[in-house]
Amino acid sequence: MVRINLTVDGAKVADDVEPRMLLVHYLREKLGKTGTVVGCDTSNCGACTVHLDGTSVKSCNVLAVQADGGEVTTIEGLSQNGELHPVQEAFRECHGLQCGYCTPGMIMQSVDLLKENPQPSEEEIRLGLEGNLCRCTGYHNIVKAVQHAAGQGAQA
Repeated sequence: MVRINLTVDGAKVADDVEPRMLLVHYLREKLGKTGTVVGCDTSNCGACTVHLDGTSVKSCNVLAVQADGGEVTTIEGLSQNGELHPVQEAFRECHGLQCGYCTPGMIMQSVDLLKENPQPSEEEIRLGLEGNLCRCTGYHNIVKAVQHAAGQGAQA
């Protein structure tokens, strides 16, 4: 077992974990952050995307011990004081989800995209979300949601 210390959604946590435990499993099983979805365990789908030290990562591709000392933000940590993050609100308003399975990862990646490029073109949005898959083929409304959030000045 290895002792890790990190901040998750603003709360400091310390735990003993197996060195091979993936960050996605740590978040879900140890901390109950079930909004971080296990989609493939191979980093292909992006459903497990979280922010680690302010940058989006696929948490099925990061060991929990690699996050030691870091700050993790999950989909649950985006909203503040009961208010949805502007990107979450844009996904709601623009129906940027179908089954909802990919939605947490899409939102987390979109927040990172808008932080890097506050006014992306449609092509830049599609390229920026390229590593996140929607099995329902709902990309049109996802792109619309990101465009809407950009128009509202949404940033992390």
